[in-house]
Amino acid sequence: IEASIRVLTPRIPRHELGAVADHALDSKGLRQASPEAAAWLSLVAYIRHVLTDYDDLLAEGYDADSARFFVREAIDEVLAGWGATRRVGEEG
Repeated sequence: IEASIRVLTPRIPRHELGAVADHALDSKGLRQASPEAAAWLSLVAYIRHVLTDYDDLLAEGYDADSARFFVREAIDEVLAGWGATRRVGEEG
């Protein structure tokens, strides 16, 4: 999974690489996923919850879809900074 994370985001900071990999390995929902899929889903979830205002928006009463809409650009900015060419919402 770490190798997949590195391929997806070659400039991810080392401490965040570890956190994303741990999330993927600890997630029951990702156990059946391919390493690539688990890496991507863990990356997006980590960024959403740790590096955006997503949880604050939920606490303010926004539903999950609305909160995700409002943090989408911030997630994409982090992904771009980490060298990812894929963005949230893209197929593949």
